[in-house]
Amino acid sequence: MDFSFVSYVSFVPYVPFLFPIAFPLPHPYTNGMNLLPVSILPSLLAADPGALAEGCRRAEAAGADEIHIDIMDAHFVPNLSFSPAIVAMAKRAAPNLPRNVHLMMTHPHEYAERFIEAGATTILIHVEPEYGILATLAAIRARGVRCGLVLNPETPARAVFPYLNEVDEILCMTVRPGRGGQSFMPEVLPTIGAVRRAADGAGNANLTLMVDGGINLETATLCTAAGANAFVAGTFLYAMDDMAAGVRALRKATKK
Repeated sequence: MDFSFVSYVSFVPYVPFLFPIAFPLPHPYTNGMNLLPVSILPSLLAADPGALAEGCRRAEAAGADEIHIDIMDAHFVPNLSFSPAIVAMAKRAAPNLPRNVHLMMTHPHEYAERFIEAGATTILIHVEPEYGILATLAAIRARGVRCGLVLNPETPARAVFPYLNEVDEILCMTVRPGRGGQSFMPEVLPTIGAVRRAADGAGNANLTLMVDGGINLETATLCTAAGANAFVAGTFLYAMDDMAAGVRALRKATKK
């Protein structure tokens, strides 16, 4: 029988579970030193909207690890941005640059398949809306795509604890989602640390822990010390004439 993505989600049962969290375990961070692989992701939202293909090529030429593409539905967040066609464009423009797609949507389970078909290599979905989170994560993984969960700044870290062995990534928003150019929110740093410790305790010490919002050399260093190892930077990188220098500087700052 041939199931659609939404049908697959509807047939995967949600089974809540609990597991003990052990604190602390040997950690890949020592005095703020990042021993996990570091990823730098320019955010396409900060590129010239009239030259998005060139924005993708700039990121690839600069040595970025992935391109981060924010999808906004004007419902979960008060803005509207991008479609599967933009993900497909990014794949054509920079085919060797993985496409990290963040669905800021109330019903991400209804749209994930469209972005996978367009060329997403990672799909990130929010933990806050009410839908079948476990089923959606399982359906994304079944398509051979990396999956992850996103926490808004005010959402407690414990919201993702039940899913830590079901994801490849957790993204902690360090600004309120929905628009670019906001200032970094340092009150999210304890959340980053709590997620990292919980992931270690759950046996997922290699979890990619990403931050997005107000990221520059100073704030990336703070996030590294808290436990992050992947950094989305929009305004900081796209405002530079030499994006490659910015990528190198961020990589250096986040390996300290």
